[in-house]
Amino acid sequence: QVQLVESGGGLVQSGGSLRLSCAASGRTFSTYTMGWFRRAPGKEREFVAAVNLGTYYADSVKGRFTISRDNAKNTVYLQMNSLKPEDTAVYYCAAKTYLTITVRSGYDYWGQGTQVTVSS
Repeated sequence: QVQLVESGGGLVQSGGSLRLSCAASGRTFSTYTMGWFRRAPGKEREFVAAVNLGTYYADSVKGRFTISRDNAKNTVYLQMNSLKPEDTAVYYCAAKTYLTITVRSGYDYWGQGTQVTVSS
């Protein structure tokens, strides 16, 4: 069982930045595929970014968001720059305990979510 705890959400003005963090349990974190997803009001959950041996991004965030990981701290980050009102959503961290090229779906573990609100 993997536990995920997100932090770093909040309210920011359009054009601003936030950094989300997700701390994971487990002794083999370096082999996890880690992802970020979001759900905006009235919309379905969507893929944002993922990292294992490479990094992967949704087109809507490419060039603005950066995913990274610190294996020594069992933590994955999502640096969000140039935020837009349409980025407003609950952001979820997700994990698979193995490396895979399938990074946009099929996650086994989920965090509780953290709210990001971008005002115009």
